[in-house]
Amino acid sequence: MKAVDLFYFPVGKGVLGNMTRAATSIRAYGKERVPREGGAVLAMNHFNFIDIPVFGTVCPRRIVFVGKSELFETPGLSELIRLHGALPIRRGESDRDALRRMREAVRDNDVLGLFIEGTRQTSGVPGKPMPGAAMIAISEGVPVVPAAIHGSQTWKLGNRAAVSVAFGEPMRFAEHQRNSKGYAAASEEIMAEIRRLWEWLVRINELGRPRHATPPRREEIPAKIP
Repeated sequence: MKAVDLFYFPVGKGVLGNMTRAATSIRAYGKERVPREGGAVLAMNHFNFIDIPVFGTVCPRRIVFVGKSELFETPGLSELIRLHGALPIRRGESDRDALRRMREAVRDNDVLGLFIEGTRQTSGVPGKPMPGAAMIAISEGVPVVPAAIHGSQTWKLGNRAAVSVAFGEPMRFAEHQRNSKGYAAASEEIMAEIRRLWEWLVRINELGRPRHATPPRREEIPAKIP
């Protein structure tokens, strides 16, 4: 067990996980699709700050989140997220050091968590992808696990909104070129799967969020709800 796990499991999964479940009504689908070992990239859409603890609570493995550098300058919050192994990145500029640490994370068999749009989407629907998740996956030869979240766009402290998460099947991109064209093509594929999972969550929510529903496999187009 890594040193960071000694803090993460009792505090992150325990204390913060319970607080997150108290603050919102969470339901997760397809958790078994997250590889139980080895490096991987978890690519997620993003609506609200609550997305971070929600994904951290439901994912069966510790997520090495990548966050904007400003978060690491906030007293208290900075120490908390660093203890969870989070990595800072400077948005809007080239950050070679952050890229190096992200690659090291998957080489070290961690799950690297990236919000694929790069920032929160205020429209309430998934946005356009950035190339970071695809770049790391292709460069390091690790799978991407697409994951969608729905319901957090309406969450506010005190309303305990229903928030749902769906994990997709791991995606590999060995055939893609290690250049901007290859990263862009893979990013579109990842985002298409996240959108499909998100649309499935929208319909599942309309059905009352049945507990035992399974996110559709990629060959099931259009997606069908069990």
